Amino acid sequence: MAINLELPKKFAANIDQARQAAHEVFRPISRKYDLAEHTYPVELDTLAALYDGLAAAGAAGAGAAGGRGDEVKERPEGVVVNGGNMQSIINSMEASYGDVGLMLTMPYQGLGNAAIAAVATDEQLESFGKVWAAMAITEPSFGSDSAAVTATAVRDGDEYVLNGEKIFVTAGSRATHIVVWASVDRSLGRAAIKSFVVPREHPGVTIVRLEEKLGIRASDTAVIRFEDCRIPAANLLGSPEVDVKKGFGGVMQTFDNTRPMVAAMAVGVARASLEELRKILEDNGIEIDYDRPAIDQHAAAAEFIRLESDFESSYLLTMRAGWMADNKEPNSLEASMSKAKAGRTVNDVTNRAVELASTFGYSERTLLEKWARDAKILDIFEGTQQIQQLIISRRVLDKSSAELK
Repeated sequence: MAINLELPKKFAANIDQARQAAHEVFRPISRKYDLAEHTYPVELDTLAALYDGLAAAGAAGAGAAGGRGDEVKERPEGVVVNGGNMQSIINSMEASYGDVGLMLTMPYQGLGNAAIAAVATDEQLESFGKVWAAMAITEPSFGSDSAAVTATAVRDGDEYVLNGEKIFVTAGSRATHIVVWASVDRSLGRAAIKSFVVPREHPGVTIVRLEEKLGIRASDTAVIRFEDCRIPAANLLGSPEVDVKKGFGGVMQTFDNTRPMVAAMAVGVARASLEELRKILEDNGIEIDYDRPAIDQHAAAAEFIRLESDFESSYLLTMRAGWMADNKEPNSLEASMSKAKAGRTVNDVTNRAVELASTFGYSERTLLEKWARDAKILDIFEGTQQIQQLIISRRVLDKSSAELK
């Protein structure tokens, strides 16, 4: 099937809405909540009500219902779809253009929602499709190696009992639910790792602390402890069966949804930085001419063109990964490619923008220095640059994780 690079007309109203939120809500309060970390952005309450309405209609961007809406419909062979994944990517891109930290604290936009969309059964989508879910994977003993999960979920009748500690949980103290990765049998290795939906306000769930961070300060980042936390067995996402032959593949499908979303965030921040940099350069008499060779232009203009080309490739890789997910094509390789390229690009773009804008860029007179700080996490969470390159290499060379480490 061929992808059409033109954005679907049915998303026009959605895009316009997200752009208005970015310009009129997020951008004006961006600096305020960067300086007031852990303060809840009360201005988001109106938008939260709006997204609540969208969630009820099955169109809440990253919401679980939106992520799988097109999969339940049969369609003729060869007919392509632009559905929930593409919509999530566009929403994330446009909102992050305003402020990625504020985007990450919006209800129904949590990475946990994309996780629910990736592996939940149809019955679970009915139950959890309207919750706001954070995602808890990382632990004090590991970062990018998701297979190293030590949190446990022990079956006890019709319940699971969760124990363990999770760190760097984005929106962990604000989301209504948390998607927790835990092992149902440590002796079976990574194949026994499952994801569970846990209400945040639930016996055995403790918000230990909130982290002080380099960037995305408008979004809280929590340490959460689970102590003898009992949840219904139905809250295990997907199948409870442990398939050692399938290995880690089931729960890892989550990343095929969430990595393009993070790539979209990076694309949004990169676009914001490029627009601001272009304005600064043009205000200082530096013309960017696409009809002249870079060598014949001001060095800053030539560098801008280079950065913009990387931005364009990041955008296209991200859109392809989302399109493939909507059309039920395996996109693990493309998801990692989009995350790796966009994560690397947004850091290059934002840091070079600060440099090219000189003292103006390094000061707080613009948001360039803030975007440079925000950009760093976009190359780290949901799998670091190094992890993405390792995954890509395995896919391209057809090597297993044991063969290529």
